[in-house]
Amino acid sequence: MIETEGKRRDLQKRQFPKGIPTLWCPTLTHFRAAREPDALRIRSHLVSLSPVVHGILVPGSTGEGWEMNDADILALLEIVLDAAEDSGVRVLVGVLKTNIDDMLACLDSMNNIREHPAVAGFTICPPKGSDLTQQAIRDGLARVLERGWPTALYQLPQVTQNEMNPETVAGLASEFPNFILFKDTSGLDRVAQSGLNFGGVFMVRGAEQGGYAAWPRQAGGPYDGFLLSTANVFAIELAEMLSHLDEGNIAAARAISEKLVEIVSRAFATVREFPCGNAFANANKIIDHCLAHGDDALHIDPPMLYSGVLLPKKFIESAFALLREHSLLPQCGYYNQR
Repeated sequence: MIETEGKRRDLQKRQFPKGIPTLWCPTLTHFRAAREPDALRIRSHLVSLSPVVHGILVPGSTGEGWEMNDADILALLEIVLDAAEDSGVRVLVGVLKTNIDDMLACLDSMNNIREHPAVAGFTICPPKGSDLTQQAIRDGLARVLERGWPTALYQLPQVTQNEMNPETVAGLASEFPNFILFKDTSGLDRVAQSGLNFGGVFMVRGAEQGGYAAWPRQAGGPYDGFLLSTANVFAIELAEMLSHLDEGNIAAARAISEKLVEIVSRAFATVREFPCGNAFANANKIIDHCLAHGDDALHIDPPMLYSGVLLPKKFIESAFALLREHSLLPQCGYYNQR
C-alpha cells in the first residue's frame, strides 16, 4: 500500500496543483430545448459558483447524466470544459453507465478530452444489479481502473442497487494508484466510517441527509470534503461553514448546517412526487431559478428538464417563498448581472 499511496499522492498533486477542493458540485444542466444545453445559462451559473466551488462533476445525477447518451455528454462537455478552464475550476467527467462495457465504450468516446486542461479525472459507479457479489463489483471496476486514467468511484445505491463494501474499496485503493477520489451518496457512510486504510484516497460525502457540519475531518468526521447537489445553490453558505470548521468555530458551522438542513428538506419535499427527472436536479433547479433571476423569477418560464418538460410554476413559487423567508432571495439574480 505504501508504494501505491505514494504514486496516488503524486497523481493527485499533478491533477490538482492547488490541492484537491474540499467543496465540489455536481452541476445542473440548463436546457433551452429538449436535450439542448443552454450554453449561456450554464456558463453564467459556473461563473457564479467559481469563487467558492473549485471542483465540479459533469454530468452527475444532479446534471441529469443518467438520461444522457454519449453524444449528449460530449456536447455538454464542449460547453463546460472551456468555461471551467476560464474560471479555474477542475472537472471530474461523469461516466454514468449501468454496465462496464458501456462505461468503457463511453471512455473511448472521451479519449480526445482526456488532456483538456480542465479535466481532473473520470467518475464511475459500480455496475448495476442488486444480485452482484462484491467480487463481481470489484472485477468490473478493476477493468476500468486498469486503463490508468485518474478515476473517482461513486457510491450511488439509489441507482446501482448495490454498494461497494469497505473491503472492496480498500482493496481497489491498494491496487490502483489512479483511484484518487471516493464519493458516497448512500447516506449510510459505511466506507468512510469503517476505519480501514484507503491509502490517501480523497473522501467526499454526497448525501444531503444527516446534516453537514459533523462530517468533515475538522469536526471529527470521516470525510475530506463534500460533493453536494446543493452546492449548486448554497455554495457560499457551505463554503462559509467549512471556513468556520477550519477556524475551530464549531457552533457557527452547526448553525449554518441546521439552517441548510431545514431549507433543503423543504425544497426536496416540494418536488418529491413529481414524475419527471430526479429530486436532486428538480429541487436545485427551482432554487437556482430564483437565485438566477431574483425578483423576476416568478415572471420567467420555469426551468426545463432534459426531456423538455418544464417544472411547474407552483414549484418556483414555493422556492421563491422559501428563499425570501430565510432572507436568501436576491433582488437581482446572478444571471441578470452577467
